[in-house]
Amino acid sequence: MKRIKIALIGCGFIADYHARGLQLLDDVEIAAVVGLPLESAKLFAEKYNIPDFTTDYSDVLVRKDIDGVIIGTPNKFHAPYAIEFMKNGKDVFLEKPMAMNSIEGENVINVAEENNRIVMVGHMWRFDEETKFIRDLVLSGKIGNIVKTKGYGIHENWGPEGWFTKKEIAGGGALADMGVHAIDTVRFILGDPKPKEVYAKIGTYYGDYDVDDTGIIMITWDNGTTSIIESGWWHPHMDGPEASTQLFGTKGYAALFPTKVKFTPNNDLQEIKIPKFNKTEHCDQSIYSNQMAHFINCIKTRNTPSPGFKEGQTVLKIVDAAYKSAEIGSVISL
Repeated sequence: MKRIKIALIGCGFIADYHARGLQLLDDVEIAAVVGLPLESAKLFAEKYNIPDFTTDYSDVLVRKDIDGVIIGTPNKFHAPYAIEFMKNGKDVFLEKPMAMNSIEGENVINVAEENNRIVMVGHMWRFDEETKFIRDLVLSGKIGNIVKTKGYGIHENWGPEGWFTKKEIAGGGALADMGVHAIDTVRFILGDPKPKEVYAKIGTYYGDYDVDDTGIIMITWDNGTTSIIESGWWHPHMDGPEASTQLFGTKGYAALFPTKVKFTPNNDLQEIKIPKFNKTEHCDQSIYSNQMAHFINCIKTRNTPSPGFKEGQTVLKIVDAAYKSAEIGSVISL
């Protein structure tokens, strides 16, 4: 069986999770890593026994032996790098968000379709055991029709630095960084409905930067559910960790992180067994390992990844609409 050769574009914090996941797969070789400065790329290569390292992504671009790339760069480079790699015959895994905005996202989609390339997007909570458990419960109808949800993407007493806080490079702040996790997670749990309307209040209150650190977003889905998403950095309190979601149904209530279920008095089901989840931490390595295994399998089978560019683009459209809504002070229809 042919070994799949992968290159990591970016060697920051998230790249460690991807590298560890890839090294669990017998038929995968991490063939190269690209990073800045050169010393960082060298240290990363030594840590994971990667044969080649460089500061220039074009060194990987021209290699015919590379099957796919994992792009974990600042957001500004997601779409342009993905487009160049796809035009040169590589499949692409893009860290979230897929692009700086939905216009760039559309360009990624067009190039992927024109070149028959795989694009997977790093909305990793779809690979979490607890998330899948709650999704299965919701889609079974056991807690009835979902009337509303509340989701969170907040850092309590903490916030990122560097490129994350620069609009020119990140595209947005806490919403683009943290809110996207909560948005995609609840959409996954609900069975991937389409957004109809978005209304948002977004601002900057906790830091000196040109991006947002506070957001309240309301999304109306085409299945009738309304979702409230809160995003933030440096907040003095959070109601739940990253991607924590509450779902209020006509027959009961379900929560993700902490995972629990309640039923209304008129529900025939009054108890459900919540399994023991094999995780050591909230953002567990197993989530990223499952994600990498799915990407590699899609490269082999040419199956469409989930989440792929359609899911990534839906999140981008919601984020764009939220920023526009906050700017003009009214609802945006999608």
